[in-house]
Amino acid sequence: MDTISDMPNDNVELLRLGRRIQLERKKLGFSQNAFAADCGLNRSYFGGIERGERNLTFAVLCKICNGLHCDIANVTRGIPRIS
Repeated sequence: MDTISDMPNDNVELLRLGRRIQLERKKLGFSQNAFAADCGLNRSYFGGIERGERNLTFAVLCKICNGLHCDIANVTRGIPRIS
C-alpha cells in the first residue's frame, strides 16, 4: 500500500482528516506539541490523529476544531468523498 488510494476506505478518510488538521494547525503556526497541549490532548495521540492512525471521537474532534478556530464542517468538508 503505497498511496492513499491503496488504503482501506476507513484509513483513507482518517488520513485525509489528519492531513487537513495538520495543514490548518501549521497555518496557525502551532507546533504539534503546543497545539496538543492547548487542546488537552497527549502529543503522541494527536500525532496519531494527524497521521490517520487514530479514529478520533466527536468530542476530540470538537476540541481540535476549537483549537483551530473553525467548525467541524470546515475540517471535514469532502470527507468522505461521494462516489
